[in-house]
Amino acid sequence: MLKKRNIYIAIFIVSLIGLAVIQYQYLRIGLNLAKLQFNTKLGKVSNDIAQGLEAANQLTFLIRSAVKEDTTYFTSSIDSVQDASRYFLNDYIIEKLVNNGIETDFTYTLHSKDSSFYLQSPKRFEVNDKIESYPIELIGYLPKELEKKVILELKFKNLNNFFLSKLNGLTLPSILFILGICIAIIWVLKTYYWQRNVITTTNEFINNLTHELKTPVFSIGLATKILEESALNEQKPILGMIRQQVKRLTVHIDKVLELGNLESSNNVLKLDKIDFRPYLLKLCEEFSKLMEIEEVKFSYDLQQGGIMLNAEVFHLENSINNILDNAKKYSVQPIIKLKGYSLNNQFFIEITDNGIGVSEEDKKKIFLKYYRVNDKEVQSVKGYGLGLSYVKKVIEKHKGKVIMESEKGKGTKISLILPLCNE
Repeated sequence: MLKKRNIYIAIFIVSLIGLAVIQYQYLRIGLNLAKLQFNTKLGKVSNDIAQGLEAANQLTFLIRSAVKEDTTYFTSSIDSVQDASRYFLNDYIIEKLVNNGIETDFTYTLHSKDSSFYLQSPKRFEVNDKIESYPIELIGYLPKELEKKVILELKFKNLNNFFLSKLNGLTLPSILFILGICIAIIWVLKTYYWQRNVITTTNEFINNLTHELKTPVFSIGLATKILEESALNEQKPILGMIRQQVKRLTVHIDKVLELGNLESSNNVLKLDKIDFRPYLLKLCEEFSKLMEIEEVKFSYDLQQGGIMLNAEVFHLENSINNILDNAKKYSVQPIIKLKGYSLNNQFFIEITDNGIGVSEEDKKKIFLKYYRVNDKEVQSVKGYGLGLSYVKKVIEKHKGKVIMESEKGKGTKISLILPLCNE
């Protein structure tokens, strides 16, 4: 159990790491695509800015006057002219960036190619900020007026944060989905192991209870045997019936005990190659005698010749007895038939009855442990919902399968299909 849990946890961790690595790779690809898209847009911005500043206009004339410190055509001081040119140029760049879908912080400097400083944007970045620069060489009016090559250098900080903001449609859902998967898997594992603990506790309780029941059952059987020695002839059939029922009760107690062992995956079934026909014939004969006493119609038809199976007789007999017992309990005037035959290297045991039947919805759950059909006719019969669960587990341990055919109010047919041994 601990080994399985460790395997599940290891698979979960490896899967989670793998998913995180894949998401990281997708994120890197997304960032690269965002950067490529940004560079493409910025190339368009650079062309727009260069073309806008190429001709003589109010903005380029204002910049030229600020750089040359020429106030001939202005009544303001040179400082005011320079401040005005900074803000107007800043607004012009913002307009071009926004028009091309770029909305992030930037600064700029206007300088010559020999690094002579002309203008700087009103906003400044901190010295420690991670900055990326994109120079734009201006043409036309300004280089001619200044008689130098003029560079407008745009600077952006923390572009990765900007790219990530553009990828929020991918990154945020990815993180949420990973968290959702983690929560779901942790909840499933926690629920699974909680249920396993509940099952273990329940099995321990059932085992303790059934062990306690064995003592009074043994005492009743012993007392019946003693009474038979001195009983009158007319009393012996009644005592025989008591012994028969004590035997059946012992079988049921053993069945509950073994069901717990089957669920805990203990190797309680030792399959041996046997001819099952004599055992099945004896089971049918004993059940037939019991049904005669209870005035129940029971018939059986077994194929001639051997029935070679890899089987554990005790549990296989208990399973068949359980189905026969259900056929009797859930019928008003029972008519029960058992048929055993071989077909396609498989042995079929078909048990049919004329009982109350099972609905389509209940057939899906009838083999679950502790499940009982919610019907007045069924609830009137005492039971714990263990029998068919036990039957299914035993047949599956024999590498067989159980098929139920039933219709409400028209009876039930249960087929146990077991693989035959190759001679």
